[in-house]
Amino acid sequence: MRITIAHNKPKQEVVDSIDRGFDDVFKMQGLPLKIELEQKSWQGSTLTFALNAKMGFMGSPIKGTIDVTDSQVIIDADLGMFERFVSEEKVKGALASKFKGLLN
Repeated sequence: MRITIAHNKPKQEVVDSIDRGFDDVFKMQGLPLKIELEQKSWQGSTLTFALNAKMGFMGSPIKGTIDVTDSQVIIDADLGMFERFVSEEKVKGALASKFKGLLN
C-alpha cells in the first residue's frame, strides 16, 4: 500500500513532526485492533518501521517505510494478513488523515 501526501514545510520540520507523532498515528480507535511498535529507525529522511497488529488471538506484522522528500511524504506499508480483513482504501484514508494532521 502506498500513500503520498504533499507538504510545503521544511523537510526537517516534517521529519520531526512524524517522529514525534508516529505512535499516535497507529492508534486505531473504535477498532478491536491493538498495534505495538516493534522497531522504528531513521536513516536520513527515511523512517523504517515494524509493528505487530493483534486482533483477538490473531497477530500480523506490519512493515514499511516513510520517505520525506522536499515536497512529499511517501508511506509504503505492507499490512500483512490484515489486508484480507480491512479495506485497503479505508486504511489509506485513515492513515492519510492522521499523517496530514501531523503536518498541520
